Amino acid sequence: MSPAAASPEDRIRSYVDFARVHAYLLAASGIPSSLHERLYRKLADEVFDGGEAFSVEPCEGGRQRRLVLGAERALRRESDVFLVDHAWSFRLADALKQLREVPGLAERMAALMCVDLDRRDELDEADEQDNGKGVSLENALEVVEKEKSRIQEKGSDFAAWLELEELGIDDDMLIALDLSSKFPNMVALNLWGNKLQDPEKIMKGIRDCRRLKALWLNENPAQNEGVDKVILDGLPELEIYNSHFTRTTGEWALGFCGDIVGADNPCSSAESIPLENIVILDLSDRCIHKLPEVFSPSKLSSLSNLNIRGNPLDQMSGDDLLKLFSGFTQLQELEVDIPGPLGNSAISILERLPNISLLNGINVSSIIESGKHIVDSALKPRLPEWSLEESLAERVIGAMWLYLMTYRLADEEKIDETPVWYVMDELGSAMRHSDDANFRIAPFLFMPDGKLASAVRKYKEQLQSSSICPSRKETPVTKGLRPSDGHALRVFTDIPHVEEFLTRPEFVLTSDPKEADIIWVSMQVDSELKNALGLTDHQYTNQFPFEACLVMKHHLAETIHKAWGSPEWLQSTYNLETHLSQLIGDYCVRKRDGMDNLWIMKPWNMARTIDTTVTGDLSSIIRLMETGPKICQKYIESPALFQGRKFDLRYIVLVRSICPLEIFLSDVFWVRLANNQYTLEKTSFFEYETHFTVMNYIGRMNHMNTPEFVKEFEKEHQVKWLEIHGRIRDMIRCVFESATAVHPEMQNPFSRAIYGVDVMLDNKFSPKILEVTYCPDCTRACKYDTQALVGSQNIIRGSDFFNTVFGCLFLDELKDVSPL
Repeated sequence: MSPAAASPEDRIRSYVDFARVHAYLLAASGIPSSLHERLYRKLADEVFDGGEAFSVEPCEGGRQRRLVLGAERALRRESDVFLVDHAWSFRLADALKQLREVPGLAERMAALMCVDLDRRDELDEADEQDNGKGVSLENALEVVEKEKSRIQEKGSDFAAWLELEELGIDDDMLIALDLSSKFPNMVALNLWGNKLQDPEKIMKGIRDCRRLKALWLNENPAQNEGVDKVILDGLPELEIYNSHFTRTTGEWALGFCGDIVGADNPCSSAESIPLENIVILDLSDRCIHKLPEVFSPSKLSSLSNLNIRGNPLDQMSGDDLLKLFSGFTQLQELEVDIPGPLGNSAISILERLPNISLLNGINVSSIIESGKHIVDSALKPRLPEWSLEESLAERVIGAMWLYLMTYRLADEEKIDETPVWYVMDELGSAMRHSDDANFRIAPFLFMPDGKLASAVRKYKEQLQSSSICPSRKETPVTKGLRPSDGHALRVFTDIPHVEEFLTRPEFVLTSDPKEADIIWVSMQVDSELKNALGLTDHQYTNQFPFEACLVMKHHLAETIHKAWGSPEWLQSTYNLETHLSQLIGDYCVRKRDGMDNLWIMKPWNMARTIDTTVTGDLSSIIRLMETGPKICQKYIESPALFQGRKFDLRYIVLVRSICPLEIFLSDVFWVRLANNQYTLEKTSFFEYETHFTVMNYIGRMNHMNTPEFVKEFEKEHQVKWLEIHGRIRDMIRCVFESATAVHPEMQNPFSRAIYGVDVMLDNKFSPKILEVTYCPDCTRACKYDTQALVGSQNIIRGSDFFNTVFGCLFLDELKDVSPL
């Protein structure tokens, strides 16, 4: 029964129940208490009346939308609340499939995210085609005649500036316009967004425009036909071509960028361009490799504000540029890429340019006081990017990160491992950020059934800073634990494989942890567990203090960075909780330089690739942080493949001591194969079985014995596996040496452990460290017999795996293991 149909008593009772059940959510949302009852009424009756108060209008040139309060509607502060529905909810792995299969979903999302602009114009284009060339030619002729009349009024020598943008002009129409004879003094021609295809016909239409200074052919089919060389060779005085400077750029182009030259003042001769009057000069994104000679303090004597962002300037040294800029005595404001052509440090730039008061929009004194070396205040709006070749579904996948919100489902027992993402409806998605906000949006989970447990989010702390036991300074001495009286060592374990396969007479299982000599468990043995189970510091455990420096992904990268800097065997890795800005800088530099830019997002401390995503989209990287702490690591885009599929390798490392380092490598390793052929197609990034190799948890694992894999791999790639194995051994040793150097407090004479080390090879067969795993899953190690490829090269029985591990760690044996 809705509140409207209920009796006054029932309405009051229902609201009280709502307020009690949703108390946490109401508090977290920040909704004023005066609006709680109004919120309940709208939720219960499903009143979506936002459209009566707001309208949605395009902005950013139609690339985004914004929400506007109707002029006839006045709202006092905290006077009303409106509901925003979910237009689309999904798990990330299902996103592309839903867009392709749910009728109308891709179209709605594409319209909401403004990535269907070209599709919206299809009807208009069809109408234009139906009208034939005559209409387009008629429109173009109208523009031409208007400019011709203007020239006649000004005088026959007056320079022409012709705007023929997006008029549907094709090659034959351009020739028919006869621009060369009509405008012999034309200095600027804008043909942006037409249908020009043939470079030779384009030149035929404008060849005699010898005084042309600027030409725009952007977004014409000819851009794909190598037209640039034909144009630049045929028009020697051209200074601006497709918004970029040419090798002949001079006074005219500087005047255009300084707002002195334009349609109202075309200026056909350099003598008539007063460069000394330019105060603000915007040279950003002009593809300038070398500044023209006329860019000098003597010519630009009044220059106060200069923007040179987005230019390589690679034909001038940083010292020469700084020396040149220092000559502009009036220059007070400078916009420049940092790192960039002037260097990597804002401080060093300011030291060379002492007259500057604003650098990238930031006051110089604040930069110096804060010691900031990189400053950037000119971030452009994050607009969706897409190509005409992409389907609507693919466009939505790329654009959705600017619109997505996320939550996790949980109850008292468990938090859902996979987050749910959602897009608000058209009204909610049009709400834009403002530094001076007057509205807010808050997520709210309405539970008409009154089950409070389903609404509580449980986010567990990912990083535990407390140590397992105090650091020990005494020099460790590892030795076998075999008792002198010959009795067996008692082992307490909660790991089924140890219970089943540890069969040596030197060890006996016990169900009482207090009487055990060895504690070998999957849980963390911290002070709380020790107190609960009555354990002592003199019982051996299968973990080292502070081992998080290896087994948590963000700490592993930090440990390696501190020990080795940036070794080749560690992909560029950023902890997004602390180094997001550095990641964004790296991403932008790689994009600017045309380098591959695919990244993989990994949770700090989840196994089996849970919540792991491959993406080349910076917006998605930023938004994926919301589902929990993550690292962002450069994806290995060119891995070594086996029969066209990705693979990685699992090694088992046995550790007796950290300081000094005493580690051993099991003579057996395992290969893990992806199920699908490897590809870098965008749509494949959602295919788990293409980009990931851990298949034993999804029911489709194709086991391959290691000797068979190595034999086939050597044959396929004409390599010697033992050489690759040697490089892998060296890398694994370096990983654990990192822990020794950076975290010597890991050492504990009563610790012994095994770790899983996952390795991938690139296409040059160089190893890359992926992760180090505590208490690794040893199912395959115990299940399959195989032949060792190193060491004794014997047949190793899987059922003896834990007998070998315990023999090495506690009895000083070296059977089927190799020292590192």
